[in-house]
Formats: sequence, structure tokens, C-alpha cells
Amino acid sequence: MDYVFNILEQYASTLEEEVAERTKELVEEKKKSDILLHRMLPRQVAEKLKLGQTVEPETFESVTVFFSDVVSFTKIAAKGTPLQVVNLLNELYTIFDGIINEHDVYKVETIGDGYLCVSGLPHRNGNEHIKEICSMSLDFMNSLKNFNIPHLPNDRILLRIGVHTG
Repeated sequence: MDYVFNILEQYASTLEEEVAERTKELVEEKKKSDILLHRMLPRQVAEKLKLGQTVEPETFESVTVFFSDVVSFTKIAAKGTPLQVVNLLNELYTIFDGIINEHDVYKVETIGDGYLCVSGLPHRNGNEHIKEICSMSLDFMNSLKNFNIPHLPNDRILLRIGVHTG
């Protein structure tokens, strides 16, 4: 009889360990999906979707849109390996993402060397969106003063910036 109890205890212990491991894996996957969701959608929209709420489309009277790209990016990319180009963009966008966090700005997307942001949505901020985007733009330009291209230390990054309000 003791033998049967020992086997049952071992089985229960093994099940507990497996449940704990699966729970840990589930928590990690949930974190990953939350990060992905927040990268793809504005925070307010992502939170509503996580709660199972519907997100109604809205009209915004006035917002400011920002777009930038790296001047002569194709030439810079041609002078480096694919890994060097990816690392360059990663370094650059890490700096830009940090700057965005200091402003009321939402990063919509990055495509290659293009960087698209907006202010005034998903939450309205009166006419502050103009100031936020312009201030962020100046911070972007200032951050490039000390930015070095790792594989081209004598070259500098120049940024082309476009802004539209309406």
C-alpha cells in the first residue's frame, strides 16, 4: 500500500512541477503578446482590446503628423554590411524612441529609415500636438549632433523631416 501512495505522491509532485512550468511559460507568452500588441496599437486601444471591449472609430479635428527619413540612406547602407545597417538603425531608433517617451507623441511605424509619428491622437491634447511634434523634431536633430555611424566614423546622419498639422 505504501508503494502505491509513493507513486501517487511522485505523480502529484510531477504534475505540480509541470503545472508550475506551464504557468510560467503562459505568463512569458502573455508578456510577449502584450508587448507586441502595444507596439502595434496605441496604449488606450490595446488596453480596451485586452479587456474584450470594442474600439469605436473616432474623428479628430486636428492632429500633427511627423515623418522623417535619413538623407542618403541608400548610400550609407551600401557602405556597410547588412548587420551594420541593422545595428545603425537600431541605435538611431533607440535614441528616437527615448525622445518620444519625453513627449506626447505616438510612434505609428518605422519602415526602413522612415519614422512616422503623430500627436493629438489617440487622445486629444488641444493644440499641444503642434508644440509636441516640433519640440520632438528639435530633440531628434540635437541627438544627431553627437551620433556617430559606427562603420563610417567620419560621416554624419542628416535627417529629412516633414510635419503636417490639420
